[in-house]
Amino acid sequence: MKSIDVFCHLMPPEYAKICMAEAPNKSHMFVRALNVASMSNMDARNEVLKAFPGYKQIPNIVSPPVETFAGPDKSPRLAAIGNDEIKKIVEANPQFYEGFIAGIPFNNVKASVEEIKRAKDMGAKGIQIYTHMNGEAIDTEKYWPIYEACEKYDLPILIHPVGGQMVPEFPKEDRSKYELWFTIGWPYQTTIAMMRLAFSGIFEDFPNIKIITHHVGAMIPMLEGRIENGLKMYGGRTAPELRDELTKTKMKGAPIDTIRKFYADTASFGSTSAIRAGIDFFGRDHIVFATDMPFDPEQGPGYIDRTLKCIDNLGLNEDDKAAILHGNAQRLFHV
Repeated sequence: MKSIDVFCHLMPPEYAKICMAEAPNKSHMFVRALNVASMSNMDARNEVLKAFPGYKQIPNIVSPPVETFAGPDKSPRLAAIGNDEIKKIVEANPQFYEGFIAGIPFNNVKASVEEIKRAKDMGAKGIQIYTHMNGEAIDTEKYWPIYEACEKYDLPILIHPVGGQMVPEFPKEDRSKYELWFTIGWPYQTTIAMMRLAFSGIFEDFPNIKIITHHVGAMIPMLEGRIENGLKMYGGRTAPELRDELTKTKMKGAPIDTIRKFYADTASFGSTSAIRAGIDFFGRDHIVFATDMPFDPEQGPGYIDRTLKCIDNLGLNEDDKAAILHGNAQRLFHV
């Protein structure tokens, strides 16, 4: 059956060289990506994709986001360079790609809005953002013009977690240990970003916005009871003198119903139970197929193969399976 992978990564090689020259202190991030052959070598990538008939991708540019290594004066140019190159890559290989996801210079709101319009004109299918902007929450209203533009141009937003070894688990430490920033920290970052956006009123202010969350909606499906029942006592855990500051929300409906307005992907590193939990929470029509390729141990085919097998192992009827593998993506991304 046809499948469309909406959250997979590549590193445009010329873009990487330019970024490394601009920010040599971040070179290790780009070298890591460039060392994965199917991330930046399109011949190697195409060989991987050939092994999966009916499978196509809508890739994005792998992290780091431009705002982490370039100031607001330089990030717009770098984002544009990356978008131009990824567009060329997908257009040169239409047998493997249904389009691309554009990046934006999130630390420059005006330039981000301009790049979103340009991305739409270029044929981009969506916009990738990250769970915070250099430590700043993405639900502050100064970023509202970005979300307004995505809604206006009907470009789904894909949220990817960000953070690394410099983000400790405990306040009195200065580093993350055991790569917990990745295993647990990233799902936590995604979960917090989702809840903050919901409580800040993003779905009230932009009712037609489409936001796709990575890694099956992170921790959200496992927190269903806490969100649905625990938040029925919302505000009661906060000191009275701080309630207006800390709990005032533009959210109109029940938190559980608002959170279900997000979409989630199937990028679970091969966990059938995680995908099943995501379907149970978000519903079939809010799940899109994704693999996180090529970050698997095999550097390309592993997560594609595992995720396709996960979908097979769910025991879905043909309509549900088709919706998750390609139908929902076709509806959201107009492909």
